[in-house]
Amino acid sequence: METVSEHVDLRSDTVTLPDSEMREAMANAPVGDDVFGEDPTVNRLEEEAAALLGKEASLYLPSGTMANLAAVLAHTRRGDAVLVDPESHIFYYEAGGTSLFGGNQLWPVDELHAGRGVEMLQKAIRPPNIHFAPPALLCLENTHNRRGGTVLSPEEQDALYAAAREYGLLLHLDGARIFNAAVAQGLAAALYTRSCDSVMFSLSKGLGAPAGSILAGSSSFIQEAKRYRKALGGGMRQIGILAAAGLVALERRHELEEDHRRAQELARGLIQLPGLIIDPYPPPTNMVMLHTLESGLYAADAVEGFSELGIKTLPFGEHTIRLVVHRNISDEGVEKTLQAAASVFERQR
Repeated sequence: METVSEHVDLRSDTVTLPDSEMREAMANAPVGDDVFGEDPTVNRLEEEAAALLGKEASLYLPSGTMANLAAVLAHTRRGDAVLVDPESHIFYYEAGGTSLFGGNQLWPVDELHAGRGVEMLQKAIRPPNIHFAPPALLCLENTHNRRGGTVLSPEEQDALYAAAREYGLLLHLDGARIFNAAVAQGLAAALYTRSCDSVMFSLSKGLGAPAGSILAGSSSFIQEAKRYRKALGGGMRQIGILAAAGLVALERRHELEEDHRRAQELARGLIQLPGLIIDPYPPPTNMVMLHTLESGLYAADAVEGFSELGIKTLPFGEHTIRLVVHRNISDEGVEKTLQAAASVFERQR
């Protein structure tokens, strides 16, 4: 099988590489000791991020996982229950950190991100009883990774948060890709964060920075989260070098629209191939969920076939492949992927 010289990497939007503009900003960034609050580039990034999200303050952390963990720790006590979607990143991909470090019980709520979310949330919350972990925090995810980059509208989030408030729950939003949601629906990011007590977003996914995430909320919450960041080893000293890349990434956030356009082009091409299903269709943001059951191929076999043709993809289940479009995927990359897909799946016929 003929191979191409360069790979098209669709495994995740975390594989983006900083370009010359971002590298120049990093090289020239004024820095100081951020643990002492003296790094001017970090301070600027935190101020701009908080303003974009409509929050009083924000905090720069090494990763989204640490930011989510710091948020949960700051919002809860040991033994509290944290309500989550069973497919959420916090529940599925974060190594049980909230249980390991916070002594929390993660409490999965089916269909939390579906049309019946409020009803399912209300059914899931148990009455006060010494046998039950007391519910303290609701976590939502927007966009939703394992559900194909789907978007909860601000109104849907508000309804879920209002229901949670009735039971005295605090509210955290894992908004790793919140700017994908905002760009997809043509709305300001602050509309998605107006009802929550805290929100995290990632700089190193679709926004294209090499590292870092932002946690935002009230000033008092951020002071508490900063203590947990220190305890978790997240104080990084002269980190303005990386924060400078985050500032460039925020300036470019509207370019996510191009990723969404290319994801839709990719989906339109793939769905023309026999036996392939794209769900959700059209892709709501930058993720294309390719289902291979009717093609007769397992996802792992299709991923191997793609790899032989220079296309890196990620199996997301026995018959599901996730393809994530990002700023380093060009129109030519989309076309190469479609050509590879035709070769991989036509061999099966």
